[in-house]
Amino acid sequence: MEKGKYYITSAIAYTSGKPHIGNTYEIVLADAIARFKRLEGYDVYFQTGTDEHGEKIELKAKELGKTPKEFVDEVSSEIKRIWDVMNTSYDRFVRTTDEIHEREVQKIFKKMYEKGDIYLGEYKGLYCTPCESFWTESQLVDGKCPDCGREVKEASEETYFFRLSKYQERLEKLLEDNPKFLQPDSRRNEMLNNFIKPGLQDLCISRTSFDWGIKVPFNDKHVVYVWLDALTNYITNIGYDVDNSSDEFKKYWPCDLHLIGKDIVRFHSIYWPAFLWSLDLELPKQIFGHPWLLSNNDKIGKSRGNAIYADDLVEKYGVDAIRYYVLHETPFANDGNITYELIEERYNSDLANILGNLVNRTISMNKKYFDNIVSDSDAIEDIDNDLINTVLKAKEKVEKNIDEIRIADAIDNVFEIFRRCNKYIDETTPWTLAKEGNTNRLKKVIYNLLESIRIGAVLLSPFLPDTSKEIFNQLNTKETSYDSIDEFGKLKVGDKLNDPKPLFIRIEKEK
Repeated sequence: MEKGKYYITSAIAYTSGKPHIGNTYEIVLADAIARFKRLEGYDVYFQTGTDEHGEKIELKAKELGKTPKEFVDEVSSEIKRIWDVMNTSYDRFVRTTDEIHEREVQKIFKKMYEKGDIYLGEYKGLYCTPCESFWTESQLVDGKCPDCGREVKEASEETYFFRLSKYQERLEKLLEDNPKFLQPDSRRNEMLNNFIKPGLQDLCISRTSFDWGIKVPFNDKHVVYVWLDALTNYITNIGYDVDNSSDEFKKYWPCDLHLIGKDIVRFHSIYWPAFLWSLDLELPKQIFGHPWLLSNNDKIGKSRGNAIYADDLVEKYGVDAIRYYVLHETPFANDGNITYELIEERYNSDLANILGNLVNRTISMNKKYFDNIVSDSDAIEDIDNDLINTVLKAKEKVEKNIDEIRIADAIDNVFEIFRRCNKYIDETTPWTLAKEGNTNRLKKVIYNLLESIRIGAVLLSPFLPDTSKEIFNQLNTKETSYDSIDEFGKLKVGDKLNDPKPLFIRIEKEK
């Protein structure tokens, strides 16, 4: 059933190096939402990619004896490789060095300039090279950059400014009147009280002190500064054009959800709306600043020596185990935490025990008692209705949590099904029914379990796609659509299941 369009983006990853698991968390989060929306019947467009210009990259390439383009080509393909390792279903992987993007950024710059929203001036301030940000004295923390804690240096240069101050009142009104526009509330309050209300300064949007960037179209001494270049990727790559936008742009814009890290909320919730207003475009429907994944409760970073990489984790535990961990352990507004011990604990308790053991036990019992054939009877008891109720209510709960971007809670809703099934096995003791020769009741119990697992697997598919596929394969069922879980009893009697195979094998501690 078609439900209309749904356009979701992750932030574009900065090509300064290989992404660690904290960076990778965002793409998995975006992927889970995109897959769920597709399951629901939306026409989903999911965009990700890489942000490739700036002084930091120019310096890094020089250090390595490479051209900036050679350097970003390597890093961008490594980022794309990691996104693919994590089985993410993006529709387009964009790069800010793409010709189409560069050309359009120049046209956008010119349009804003002609409108009077961009003017030439001089910037004096304290500059942080790693963050590519200018700061005022009052914004520094202990005399250092408030974002990364590194040293800043005094800098001044001729620059083009964007009239951000012109949009002050409009931005204030936007965040006050539309609480859903920026979530969670803590981020919205921070933007309003710490950045907008104290008064917005005009924004420096060009640089002359380095070369690696998109040239300002009418003054090639200047390159377009990172934020105007990076943020516009959300529109340039779906065919926005100053003169004549494509049908794709008209279909998908405005974006339904920009999913970004909490450290870049300011750029997305203050600069980006102002840029869009300057272009007379609609704003995205929602921006979500997700929390961070920490390593042993410390921010992950190469310089801290605590970087953990997704491909290493996948090699050790498998893709779905890592997808499950990062999605489940990073709640709505609070930072998550990752260590090898925690991954293994979660792997054993949830994946091997609650889910893997349930599926294996149930399909094995069906093989033992009914020769792999799906059987059923009318020997219903009250306890069955309690199980069926839990299973059928899960869909609505998951949907609500996905819409509120509470992905960890949505996964818990799915696991409620599996937990309830395990309890149902303890309550009905199928082995006792078999021993007593109560075949009718045994058929009903096993059927209820198989059907509950099928419904659980449909809801699990956006989060753990490969695991769900394997469950459907063992159940030998094509009843995998979203509509198929509205009623209980779609598994066909008489069908033959495939042999059971373990989904997750327990990790023994001493190994």
